[in-house]
Amino acid sequence: MEKRQLGNSDIYITPIIMGTWQTGKRMWVGIEDAESIKAIRQAVESGITTIDTAEVYGEGHSEKIVGEALKDVRDKVIYATKVFANHLKYDDVITACHNSLTNLQTDYIDLYQIHWPSGSWNSDIVPIEETMSALNDLKQQGKIRSIGVSNFSREQLAEALEYGEIVSIQPPYSLFWRGVEKNIQPYCMEKNISILAYSSLAQGILTGKFGTNPTFAEGDHRKNNRLFQPSHWEKVQTALTQLQPIAEKYDCTLAQLSIAWLIRQPQTNAIVGARNENQVKGNAKAIEVNLTQEDVIKISDIGYQVTQDLDDNPVMWNFD
Repeated sequence: MEKRQLGNSDIYITPIIMGTWQTGKRMWVGIEDAESIKAIRQAVESGITTIDTAEVYGEGHSEKIVGEALKDVRDKVIYATKVFANHLKYDDVITACHNSLTNLQTDYIDLYQIHWPSGSWNSDIVPIEETMSALNDLKQQGKIRSIGVSNFSREQLAEALEYGEIVSIQPPYSLFWRGVEKNIQPYCMEKNISILAYSSLAQGILTGKFGTNPTFAEGDHRKNNRLFQPSHWEKVQTALTQLQPIAEKYDCTLAQLSIAWLIRQPQTNAIVGARNENQVKGNAKAIEVNLTQEDVIKISDIGYQVTQDLDDNPVMWNFD
């Protein structure tokens, strides 16, 4: 799989990235560690050598599983992890990074990201200058190779850039969730900042597997996703029906079509999770779907039917 430069850094990532939120188990159901390890190994074997995780995914459990799965091929992979909003004071960033290094069984992290801006999820307000100071020190010490942000607005990204080099931003972005295109994407194009899109399949919606009446097991966070609510679900179903003939034209699944479309967008790479080896193999094959520009535009137009009535709230979930 051909790699792409991460911002202006000397790091090269795969356009499809293995996402491991589900590997942490918390807020997901039916996840088994043994299957997660097989899936992560399969990702690397399929050419997906960039792995994204976070300290908050299962309170370090995801990082530990990633570290266990790939400790023997550490030199062949790129690790991206994140420090959560409640650990953005200087000393807390340092401690969190050391914990992540231990969990991942490594002595360096390729991309270390601020998961959410300070103040998110009832966290303390911490000046971005303080957080960036810690990150810059970690970078100087060689414990991290580059700095990224996640869930930042354009304004927050610009402020962070005043205090150091930011190579990437990680927002929710898919064919059915397009807020990033309004002002973050143009800014990233101007500054050559990579976009690492999460929820690339709209939390599974773009696989087409949910049918007309989506249901979730107790503990599955997706029941709170705004796209699954009745006001949007009819639009989702209409769009999926219109996408199906295009997928058939390229002899690919809806998921592969959606990933192929996403990695054709400016600056954009797709983080895609997987529960098992077969899902990983399917995701990796999206790189082989060579869309014409005409079909890229056609797919975009279909997606707008779902997104045009969404508000500007970047948070995908309505948690109580």
